[in-house]
Amino acid sequence: MNVGLLYSRIRQDEKLLLSELRERDHEVTKIDVRKQRFGLDSPPADFEGVDVVLDRCLATSRSLYATEFLDAYDIPVVNSHETAETCADKVTNSLELQKAGVPTPKTEVAFTKDTALEIIEDFGYPCVLKPVIGSWGRLMAKIDTRDAAEAILEHKATLGHYEHKVFYVQEFVAKPGRDIRVLATDGEPIAAMVRSSDHWLTNAAKGAETDAFELDDRAGELVAEASEAVGGGLLGIDLMETGADEDGNPTGYTVHEVNHTVEFKALNDAVETDVPGQVVDWLETKAEVSE
Repeated sequence: MNVGLLYSRIRQDEKLLLSELRERDHEVTKIDVRKQRFGLDSPPADFEGVDVVLDRCLATSRSLYATEFLDAYDIPVVNSHETAETCADKVTNSLELQKAGVPTPKTEVAFTKDTALEIIEDFGYPCVLKPVIGSWGRLMAKIDTRDAAEAILEHKATLGHYEHKVFYVQEFVAKPGRDIRVLATDGEPIAAMVRSSDHWLTNAAKGAETDAFELDDRAGELVAEASEAVGGGLLGIDLMETGADEDGNPTGYTVHEVNHTVEFKALNDAVETDVPGQVVDWLETKAEVSE
């Protein structure tokens, strides 16, 4: 199998995958997306002979356009452009989860700060304001008061990029100081971890503590449903617990996001599962299907 690794920077996640692929004697073609010229009729020479391309681009824009070109060239790519497009935009992500009947936090979108303020007042405090494009918990705001809402909306309204003028408001879910990240391939969980923090943001990129988590049947069902809703692939599915019994076991979940260029180093460190090995197992099946 010849795997094309499409990247802009080789992080620890990519090093783990490269090591696993080479240990199995697979050929790897490292393709720096920054050096590629995508034409309308034929692919760049670096893609010649690859059986499957693994998109590991850091920048959302590069991921979206590169996967769109690869789909047009009929070069197998994971994740697909359809999945990338759905997951990259939080509005589309939320709509597809809702459409599929997957429980997800109450969300509303507005295009002016005045209307956004109306939504925030109706939701009540606290609530959450998120950028429609973004990761690692950046530019997210927990809004506790009307004064804070007015200030944050004013800042966003005056920023230059049009995406800041799409106000994505979400209810605040009172999770128990943690959320759950599941890495899955076409809806099959590889491993899961909890990310815990005293801060309301529990992203590993923000310094949250991680520990292995055993999925119950309901969580497993939601992972499969969320994966299907966004088009499948190698995905990071984020759940929050919405209740617990007297022993602290979850009694309900909500899926707040599905990620398409998911990082897994923290997960690999937290669990006993060989995460890169499981990912490569799946990649091998994708390459077989494409032959």
